[in-house]
Amino acid sequence: MNVLLIGSGGREHALAWKISQSPRLEKFFAIPGSPGIKNFAECVENISIEDNAALVNFAKEKNINLVVVGPEAPLVNGLVDVLNAQNIKVFGPTKDAAQIEGSKIFAKRLMKKYNIPTADFEVFDNPDAAKNYIRKKNTPIVIKADGLAAGKGVIVAQTLDEALNAVDDMKTFGAAGNKIVVEEFMDGEEASVLALTDGEKILPLIAAQDHKRALDGDKGLNTGGMGAYAPAPIVNAEIAALVEEKILKPTIAALKAEGIIYRGCLYAGLMIVNGEPKVVEFNCRFGDPETQVVLPLMESDLLELMDNCAAGTLSDKKISWSKNSAVCVILASGGYPKSYKKNLPIDGVTKAKSLGALVFHAGTKISGDELLTSGGRVLGVTIIAPTLREAVDKVYRCVDVIHFDDMHYRHDIAAKAMRNI
Repeated sequence: MNVLLIGSGGREHALAWKISQSPRLEKFFAIPGSPGIKNFAECVENISIEDNAALVNFAKEKNINLVVVGPEAPLVNGLVDVLNAQNIKVFGPTKDAAQIEGSKIFAKRLMKKYNIPTADFEVFDNPDAAKNYIRKKNTPIVIKADGLAAGKGVIVAQTLDEALNAVDDMKTFGAAGNKIVVEEFMDGEEASVLALTDGEKILPLIAAQDHKRALDGDKGLNTGGMGAYAPAPIVNAEIAALVEEKILKPTIAALKAEGIIYRGCLYAGLMIVNGEPKVVEFNCRFGDPETQVVLPLMESDLLELMDNCAAGTLSDKKISWSKNSAVCVILASGGYPKSYKKNLPIDGVTKAKSLGALVFHAGTKISGDELLTSGGRVLGVTIIAPTLREAVDKVYRCVDVIHFDDMHYRHDIAAKAMRNI
């Protein structure tokens, strides 16, 4: 198969790493790719992932058999629809289906209509009305931008002042913050369950736990994700069954009832409250950094499964999993998720790899022979080990050998799980 991967982040690097292991793979391209992805695919940097027409033309020219869309923006932008119109197979949901991430309001109203468990909420397009509603409610409370905000459009406000300021802060997300969702705070433990689906059959992947806050102890601002581990013990067999039967299957069925066939990866961000899973949010693609710990534990052929999803032939497939554990620590630029410096030299990646780490490039670039920072999240360092404790110990030894100025990372990835072991 000739495959085209869309994207350039750590998630896409992990996807490229896994797809490259498939015996079905022939030619492999990535747009725009990254210094990490170029080890597996031919990277094409002169085409924008927002240019649907150019992406379709490239797929035709290279006789692409399957397009894999990594990030959410091209999905919300309707890339899948234009590829489908040209009979080019693609792994990822259509524009209508991608609303489940592209609009928090769409997702919340869908869940309410079809009794999918989630937090109570109200929708506002008037900041003063939102503030009056918040004053009537107790804190903590959650304020969310309706549209895409790179994982940063959610504020969990602990005080009234923080909540009121959060309403004003939504303006910083542009059109994504024109409408907001205010919802009840759910007190529990978070988990991420990703699932592959062809619109009928659903194959849940092993559960992971992301760490959204910038600082240790779940302090600081929300980010795109500062680290993850899998499997997440909070999602035991009983809870996994509840997630599948009460959330994943009903959501795919709800979309179908609305005239939408969802194919691709459905990401359910969950809160486990007293043994019951509730939806915090849905995403229309693989999680980042969850992908960097889930895929290294997958023993099945991911490319084959993606092809089955795109073709609607997932019905008889199963996934085999390693018994190991995986931990990923994100190395971020100082100041992230706010302003940060770029173009800082990175040292120690080769050394970390020699110690057994998978190092996924999230925000890097090459200048001459030098690897430089180019984003807020720079690298994801992943270790696979027989136990979670071993993986944690080893991943931080690998982190210690990598350096760039102002490098920031959390020191407590997987600490919640370790307390339960």
